[in-house]
Amino acid sequence: MRLDAEGRRGLTLISPTLIYALVMLAAPLAMVVTFSFWTQNYLDIDTTFTLDNYHEAWTQPIYQTLMARSLIISVVVTVVTVLLAFPVAYYISFRVTRRKTLWLFLVTIPFWTSYLLRVFLWKVILGYNGVLNSALMGMGFIDEPLTFLLYNANAVVLTLAHAWAPFAILPIFVALEKIDRSLLEAAEDLGDGPWRRFRRVTLPLAMPGVIAATLIVLIPTVGDFITPRLVGGTDGLMIANMIQIQVGRANNAPLGAALAISSMVVVGTLSVLIFLVGRRFGGRTR
Repeated sequence: MRLDAEGRRGLTLISPTLIYALVMLAAPLAMVVTFSFWTQNYLDIDTTFTLDNYHEAWTQPIYQTLMARSLIISVVVTVVTVLLAFPVAYYISFRVTRRKTLWLFLVTIPFWTSYLLRVFLWKVILGYNGVLNSALMGMGFIDEPLTFLLYNANAVVLTLAHAWAPFAILPIFVALEKIDRSLLEAAEDLGDGPWRRFRRVTLPLAMPGVIAATLIVLIPTVGDFITPRLVGGTDGLMIANMIQIQVGRANNAPLGAALAISSMVVVGTLSVLIFLVGRRFGGRTR
């Protein structure tokens, strides 16, 4: 099929982006997929096609445990983050009448510091001799430092929820801003109270933003390995930490690739289900 002049101009405009995406995204992903069907014995790589890596990734108890823990932590982080982000976005959208830009600017302040630095700060706050324990002991609430604050799954959830909060606030705010206020006025005229208006009008119309925030938080947190490594301890390690070990210290890149692809498949399936459920219940008033 021959392209007209306008079609050629459009193709020319998107070509750099398309080439960049193919080179930087598609090609590395294709290499990971290819590696997952090979085997490695220290420095020697056997390119014979095999499914042994996937069999091990899906049947070994340690990998099943890490995958389940990663999903549970990510789901909890997502729920906590969205539940905390929604009131903030709602307040900025419906209660702030002036200087909304300033409020959004304040939301983005955590981006000013390195992600790694924010994780270290939570480690300082939750540590045995950290800020929280020192404050509680100083006020007389405890006699000795609490040991359950750090190096567990709860510390991972808290740190990740704080780190990803701005990513949840912004899409929810955008969805709330698009809501026609006349619909809320009509619901009020028909006798609906604040809670009923929120449940029947605001929440369904804000659901696209909620779903976007859910996916934005859920997908990356499953693959996070810095936070579990620094604040998770042995009870907070996730599947990404095992992938790092396999590719690095264990020198078994094919198994690490199989674990990575398996994680992508699981997260992708879960994301599609969330999208379909959100599409079913969102976008219209009831």
